[in-house]
Amino acid sequence: PKDGLTIGAFARDMPLMGIMGANSAVQFDPRKFVWLGSASSSANDSYLLFLRKDAPVKNWEEATKPGGPTFVISGTAEGATGNDVAILLRETIGLNVRIITGYPDSGVMFLAVDRKEVDGRFVGLSAVSAAKPDWLKPDSNMRVILQFGRQERNKLFPDAPTARELAKDDRGRALISLAELPYQLSRPMVAPPGVPADRARALQDAFMSMQSDKDYLEEAVKLGLDVSPVAGSAALPLIEQLASTPRELIDQLKKLQHPDK
Repeated sequence: PKDGLTIGAFARDMPLMGIMGANSAVQFDPRKFVWLGSASSSANDSYLLFLRKDAPVKNWEEATKPGGPTFVISGTAEGATGNDVAILLRETIGLNVRIITGYPDSGVMFLAVDRKEVDGRFVGLSAVSAAKPDWLKPDSNMRVILQFGRQERNKLFPDAPTARELAKDDRGRALISLAELPYQLSRPMVAPPGVPADRARALQDAFMSMQSDKDYLEEAVKLGLDVSPVAGSAALPLIEQLASTPRELIDQLKKLQHPDK
């Protein structure tokens, strides 16, 4: 319904998938949505590679050493962020990773790590803060190896380099930069195309008002969620930036993450 009463939230990588055309289930043009904004620009968040301290590798040097030991992470299915990031970094920084797919959700993947079924996983800092805060304690059995989705290191993990730092060449850096663009709209919300302009503005204004609401912010702190909002007026230019990426670069990323497409 295009009456302003129905809105949607989805994973941050959906706009990129829509532009790539890599998944037949993604049948939309993200540029046509009425963008309400994003609750997070990942300003205080990070997408992190967590590994158990008893994993075969102890740091990013070992994790990317040519011919070095392979470590195993959990994943869900094609198109999921953890899977695609791991595949991308295997190509661009030489990450010695093997991915076990088929896990149904994030909670089960956390459990798989705790049960030693796998060595670790890619996951957002805010998700860990909310679901597995013990992973962040000084005496935790987990360590952060590297960071994705950021141009600079998160100050909480000064010894974990960013993916851009580890890229082997300009091509790798460009592919990483393209894949990281959606993180600037990390928790997006939209209304359908065709919502009347006055209702769209009301929704956009309400969305941004919510970001400074006292109760909302208190709840976000309790859940360990990053609140660094992006207004709807700033969201669409980011989507346009994605869409204006040279097709050659988009096709390279598509081939890496979806080789059968």
